[in-house]
Amino acid sequence: MSKLEQLRNALQAQGTSAMIITNAQNRRYLTGFTGSAGTVVVTNTRALLLVDFRYIQQATEQSKTFEVHEIDRSRLYETIQEILEQESIQTVGFEQHHVTYYTYQLIANKLTATLKPLSTIVEDLRMIKTPEEIEIIKKAAWISDEAFKHILTFIKPGVTEIEIANELESHMRKNGATGAAFDMIVASGHRSALPHGVASSKIIEQGDMLTLDFGAYYEGYRSDMTRTIAVGEPPEQLKEIYQIVYDSLQHALSNMKAGITGQNADSYTRDYITAKGYGENYGHGAGHGIGLDIHENIFMSTVCEDVLEENMVLTVEPGIYVPQVGGVRIEDDVIITKDGVEVITHSPKELIIL
Repeated sequence: MSKLEQLRNALQAQGTSAMIITNAQNRRYLTGFTGSAGTVVVTNTRALLLVDFRYIQQATEQSKTFEVHEIDRSRLYETIQEILEQESIQTVGFEQHHVTYYTYQLIANKLTATLKPLSTIVEDLRMIKTPEEIEIIKKAAWISDEAFKHILTFIKPGVTEIEIANELESHMRKNGATGAAFDMIVASGHRSALPHGVASSKIIEQGDMLTLDFGAYYEGYRSDMTRTIAVGEPPEQLKEIYQIVYDSLQHALSNMKAGITGQNADSYTRDYITAKGYGENYGHGAGHGIGLDIHENIFMSTVCEDVLEENMVLTVEPGIYVPQVGGVRIEDDVIITKDGVEVITHSPKELIIL
């Protein structure tokens, strides 16, 4: 079933026959168009991509299954009104998480159809990856692995976290990435206790634990990997913490599979870490979907009732963070299969001491 057919079925289930889509990632997912501006209108019988003069050639080349129309940006909603009128559409859905109140008012004043807020209707379709998407994400993961292999030769006392982040991105670009998948986390020493400690000017010191959370942005898709290493011999407590995090990750990878809930998946890491006495130091979910966005459904947590399905691509990322001591996180990207997971990030997970 094509993406359009899936979307139309989902719209029918929501009681509407049309939808306006403006989110860049959802637009790209449906149309293949990679430009930075454009509006998608899908009805029971038509699928249109509306762009201005700047993008008409690009959109025509990239969006073979959509009607591509050049529009005057100042008349966008008048154009949509004409499309809806032609099919006598009375209710049209919109992306409630991506439309500001100002834009909602603007649309409501221009359209005669009733506006129906839809939450994550396209995002839900994106949860299950196609074979083509999986191959792209695998390549992004390979780029990350190669960058990690390289950065181990670069890290030493005296370099800064920002220098490490820049070197990682440079290496990923050399291997084909458009850039980094997100603002890289490079957190050393006491800063490694910050789950989202983005790279700073801090200088790497002997004995530091160093957390690297990074990914490649490749052909629109993203990888997301974390490794924590030691620069010189680390304190015994951090060695112990590392082993606990490592074991919790291995436990999750051995038990996750299609059919369990995100809550079940989260418990494989959380219950183990809690039993070792560090439950209060593990304050985030066990992982999330990746794809066109770095954070996609599902979000594995203690309250996630969504069910893991085959061909979802997820991160698994347990961590322990002790203020004034340091932290450890290890993160892999995995494809959910019927009987388990396929790990697609292959960098070593055992503690590396440089």
